Amino acid sequence: MKILVCDDSGNSGALLTALNAIELPEGCEIVALNFELPADGSVPEWVELIPAGQMVTGRDGRTFVNNEPQGILDFLAADGRDIPVDWEHATEIKAPQGGQAPAAAWIPELQLREGAVWGRMLWTPKGRASVENREYRYLSPAILIEKETGRIRGISSIGLVNKPNFRMPAINRQQRNTEEETMDWKKLLAKLGLPEDATLEQALNAIGKMQGDLQTALNRAETPSLDKFVPRADYDAALGKANNFEQKLKEKEAADLETAINAEVSAAVAAGKVTPGTKDYYVGMCRQEGGLEAFKKFVEAAPVIGNPSDLGKRTPEGGGVALNAEQKQIADMFGNSEEDLKKYGG
Repeated sequence: MKILVCDDSGNSGALLTALNAIELPEGCEIVALNFELPADGSVPEWVELIPAGQMVTGRDGRTFVNNEPQGILDFLAADGRDIPVDWEHATEIKAPQGGQAPAAAWIPELQLREGAVWGRMLWTPKGRASVENREYRYLSPAILIEKETGRIRGISSIGLVNKPNFRMPAINRQQRNTEEETMDWKKLLAKLGLPEDATLEQALNAIGKMQGDLQTALNRAETPSLDKFVPRADYDAALGKANNFEQKLKEKEAADLETAINAEVSAAVAAGKVTPGTKDYYVGMCRQEGGLEAFKKFVEAAPVIGNPSDLGKRTPEGGGVALNAEQKQIADMFGNSEEDLKKYGG
């Protein structure tokens, strides 16, 4: 998390951009102490991390209060994590900036020995080799202290170092140096679309506007504009109606086409342009795409190959209508012939 702070006068202060490896208790900071490892290159299992005495003074002259050493052990128990031992305080400096901080050892346990705080070291193979080969000579605990009182509250990490107990701003307040803070501030302003000389107030206003725009976008996503979006159920219903209408239209067009085909082919048969025996063939041909129009052109150019039938216009010989079986039976019962019925009516 990036943090903005102000000084006591209320003016804009430094931009703290370090990504904290741990969350510091309010009013605390981290500083470094140093102790020498055995000169013979032996790798100790237990090492003294904080000396006894109510006042602890480092090699650089800084003094810290150690009047509650048991609280340091309680801090580790409450944190629930082993204390990492690394090289050159990588856990406090490199890790917050995204760099690697491999462990040289882990400290799972602390003990009080006559007021001094000791830690049990679980060395990694590489960490053990660094001490055995005398590549590193000093241990530098990064301790958590109260800024107001200088009292030691806990141990954040341990660094294997060769320059003991020098002031390290990146550890002291878990922040980068001023140049890095300036660069990060400029990067932040650039992301916000502001000039490099923008004030903290302008940056906060820009962030507030971004948050407002985000909320507006989220609200629009929940209740989209109906002139651009429609509910899914309404869309599905409209699509279903359109599909049904399209299907009915296709069915009507198919029925109308079948009626037109039969009418054209029947007319061609009646006109003697095609024979009755080929009617089904021409009906099938007309059902193909463009077939009806092609048939019409064919009929226009085709000669008459058979005389038109006039059977529908003919009447029975004599102009009369033949008796049916019932009428003939009745005529026989009365002794009337078919000619009598035609002559006298029946």
